[in-house]
Amino acid sequence: MLLAPVEEKMWNKSTSTSRTKMSDAEINERYESREKRILTEINRERLPSFAESLKKQKYMDLRPFYQRRARWDAKMQSRLIESFLVNIPIPPIILFERDYNYYEVMDGQQRITAIQDFYENKLKLTGLKIWPELNGRTYDKLPSKIRAGIDRRSISSIVIIAESSSDDEDALFLRLETFERLNTGGVDLSRQEVRNCLYYGEFNKLILELSRHPIFTEAWGIPTDIDDKKTNLLHNNLYKKMEDVELILRFFALRNVEHFRRGMEGFLDLYMMKSLTFTNEDIDFLKKSFLETIQLAHSIYGKHLFKPFEPESGIWKQRSYKAYYDAVMVGLSTYLPQAEVLIEKKYRVIEETKILFEKPESRLLTGGGKSKAEIQERIKIFSEMLSQVIGE
Repeated sequence: MLLAPVEEKMWNKSTSTSRTKMSDAEINERYESREKRILTEINRERLPSFAESLKKQKYMDLRPFYQRRARWDAKMQSRLIESFLVNIPIPPIILFERDYNYYEVMDGQQRITAIQDFYENKLKLTGLKIWPELNGRTYDKLPSKIRAGIDRRSISSIVIIAESSSDDEDALFLRLETFERLNTGGVDLSRQEVRNCLYYGEFNKLILELSRHPIFTEAWGIPTDIDDKKTNLLHNNLYKKMEDVELILRFFALRNVEHFRRGMEGFLDLYMMKSLTFTNEDIDFLKKSFLETIQLAHSIYGKHLFKPFEPESGIWKQRSYKAYYDAVMVGLSTYLPQAEVLIEKKYRVIEETKILFEKPESRLLTGGGKSKAEIQERIKIFSEMLSQVIGE
């Protein structure tokens, strides 16, 4: 398997294993040590002061474009402002103090962006139910008493100061669990949207970029920007919940399947955490690996890419399968140095692929099995078929 320089050593550090069976005395001692405990503080700030603070450099990382794809529209933002006006309680925003007085938004990005747009006169109020007389107005066009009423309101924040854990990996999952339990947004976040919030860096930018690759989007039936069908794109389930980005992540993570642990979602979380240390050299290597692999896969399978074969009917399925995608992409990435040979023998590869789906273990290629051993076997089945074709 061709790995990036960082991937060859990033698994070396041993990780602690939590014991599930402990005596009462050991449990009490562990609790008193403050291990696995979140440290927090609670703040309140008037809206004008809060909006002004957002203008400061190195104060708050909002990432309004990258944090999630489905953003509040003007109507939802306006309803928030109306709630402030009539003093309806607003849930607190959740911040993580990345550095002294520098915060990362864990939950509340939509509310923060609405407040920011409102005070910068970018939001024209619309869809108000209690104060419809204010529809069509921006902040500076509101009557003075209305502005004063809103300016008296405050936004609350819960700031997470630190995680207390003796192990970096445990600290990561404690932070992840905190984010999921405190998330109060109107739309539940998918696991990949959570990763996108917590581990945003150069690798995250890469998987977002690769998720729009034309071969990939065509194989998964995701509309492209070129189609000028933005509405269709935002209604595509894979795109809307960032499952397309998760598929790209699966390719990179499962190339390291021998280190698989914590289940699929936990393993993907772990890879994203480790990705924060990737250098530009690592990113370039990974990008090249994905592009060469998906191009090779398309050269062989064409329109049937990631679609399993049905021996009973003698045709390829109409939709792509995640498990089969894993096997094809990880398997082919192993043999990139033999890409020309595989392309020359592509019809042989296709015939051998059809034979794979006649075997009982083919269930592993269409979703059966989620354990480490079953995932490894899934990839092994496909890789051994490729090795056989190359060796003929």
